[in-house]
Amino acid sequence: MRCIGLLRYLTLVTLLAGTVQFTTVTAAEDKKDEGFTDLFNGKDFTGWKMFLSPKAKDADPAKTWTVKDGIIICTGSPNGFFYTDKSYKDYVLLYDWQYRRPEGLTNEANFKGNSGCLVHIHNPEQPAVGGVWPQCVEVQGMNLNHGELYLLKTKGTKKYDRAAKDKATKPVGEWNTTEITCKADGSISAKINGTPVSSGQTELTEGMIGFQSEGAEIHFRNIKIKQMK
Repeated sequence: MRCIGLLRYLTLVTLLAGTVQFTTVTAAEDKKDEGFTDLFNGKDFTGWKMFLSPKAKDADPAKTWTVKDGIIICTGSPNGFFYTDKSYKDYVLLYDWQYRRPEGLTNEANFKGNSGCLVHIHNPEQPAVGGVWPQCVEVQGMNLNHGELYLLKTKGTKKYDRAAKDKATKPVGEWNTTEITCKADGSISAKINGTPVSSGQTELTEGMIGFQSEGAEIHFRNIKIKQMK
């Protein structure tokens, strides 16, 4: 009888421990999303516009970007970007990204997949760099130096911690989360999976938000924003 009682006691403790763990994880997830709203509805591109390189005559955006199971699938061709139809300032942006892992890839450093997140976009369909990219700040999405700040036709300062990026980024083919903070004073910072990797200051303080198609298949999901004012 004592053995049965002890077994019941241990079972109850295990169940309670599991409940506490589940509650803790749920609370952490809720805290992560606290104050954020969806920019991407998980179904279609409502609230977004698309722009492809003028060199890609008659290209169909629907063949570059599609939505499946709550994920935006970008083929990477031709070059271009999809962007919000509204302008934003003073905010935190969260999004998940994942490159399709090429068959036979054994060395992460050999993967040159490229993309990026564009913030503070001005005149989105008037190319300022490379015949396609607008005036903006690019938070680099290339796998090798994800999170580095590129100032496209704007002035500012920046710094980048590549060692932190290498340590924080998961292997090609796995999901990562990038967090970008754009403040009203023009400061910008980026984190990968919670690790700070870059920061800078720019003369641009607001604009539209976009994601690049630039040569590699990449997936995006859970695009969220928290406005600080």
